[in-house]
Amino acid sequence: MSSAHTAMNGLRQAVEERPDVVILDLGLPDLDGREVLRMLRAVSRVPVIVATARDDEDEIVRVLDAGADDYVTKPFGAAQLDARIRAVLRRAAEEETDGPIEVGELRVDPRAREAALGGVPLELSPREFDLLHYLALRPGEVVSKRDLLTEVWRVPYGGADKTVDVHLAWLRRKLGETAQQPRYVHTVRGVGVKLVDPGRSPDR
Repeated sequence: MSSAHTAMNGLRQAVEERPDVVILDLGLPDLDGREVLRMLRAVSRVPVIVATARDDEDEIVRVLDAGADDYVTKPFGAAQLDARIRAVLRRAAEEETDGPIEVGELRVDPRAREAALGGVPLELSPREFDLLHYLALRPGEVVSKRDLLTEVWRVPYGGADKTVDVHLAWLRRKLGETAQQPRYVHTVRGVGVKLVDPGRSPDR
């Protein structure tokens, strides 16, 4: 295990040493932690757990949207951090074993973190990809917004449904559809959403 006291040294170590997981403190002296996260995500898919002193939901959602895999709120104990590390490593291992998923003309490759529709690559943000991947693993299954917040955003408490709505709207736009004229992403009013093959009935 190694540590770095500045953002640039940390980025260098992450690239050169290829660690299994990175614990990123947002309070770095030379760069904002979210900017470091964006820079790291541009060159690596290493699991990242963010350590932050702020526990408000908006801040947590922002760091998760920026590409973090999980977060811990200061102060935290060693046991909690160990549990978080085990969880992100387990998810990373599961993702590595996943092969490409196909739903209609939609293809999602979790190993490469790439998605394509009709052979045309989709330009997705990290969180949009995570959302699409989660839904693609459950074709035809209705997933609640609460489940999406818990499993995709790792936010285990109430609120922030608006975040899910916004990301679903962005995802639909990139899939060439709208909530009013859905093809792949269908809303089940009062329950949640589901990803379906447009060539089959959404009710199947």
